[in-house]
Amino acid sequence: MFNKQPVPQGPAEDLTTAARIRDAAIEVFGEHGFQVGVRAIAKAAGISPGLVNHHFGSKDGLRAVCDERVLQLIREAKVKAITADNVSKGMLAAMADIEEYGPLVAYMVRSLQAGGPMAESLLEHIISDAEVYIQAGVDSGAIKPSRDPAARAKYLMLLNVGATVLYMQMRTQRGEKLDYRKAIRELTEELTAPALEMYTQGLLTDPTILDTFTKET
Repeated sequence: MFNKQPVPQGPAEDLTTAARIRDAAIEVFGEHGFQVGVRAIAKAAGISPGLVNHHFGSKDGLRAVCDERVLQLIREAKVKAITADNVSKGMLAAMADIEEYGPLVAYMVRSLQAGGPMAESLLEHIISDAEVYIQAGVDSGAIKPSRDPAARAKYLMLLNVGATVLYMQMRTQRGEKLDYRKAIRELTEELTAPALEMYTQGLLTDPTILDTFTKET
């Protein structure tokens, strides 16, 4: 779970400053990784370094709040797309604006590459959030029910998040500065068609293999 250090509740201008620091930190962490110092984040947010500690206590406290914000934005986007009156249009609309999620993807990739307890916590929350919004899709009739919703959500997130991290890692190893907005667009265009084929048409011709496997295990 997150070691939550909530943003202090103060005057409206303090809350605005905290949000500005948080959003700047998401961008800076995604661009440079978590070894970056508080001063770089403060500079990006246009505030003094002391205000970072004032609002969040420490860099880890700031990172925890960034995690929550990234998860919130991803969760809201997924729920909006998957519960739209026309799911196809909802998904296409989300894909049309995919570049805006570049900083979130960069942050997520950096966190998982860094490893450690906070990365593990982020992945756990990605998976648990997925179970919630997939269930929303089941409730709306857009997604088929599962024998094991938790296991399905975990499989899909390990598959999708793992593929994203690998894709970005391979591009980083080319020695070029990675433009995450461009990269997420290219990844989406490359993999959406085969992913939709898999999700809508399935893969195996023999549906009894699942029953056989579950009986034997």
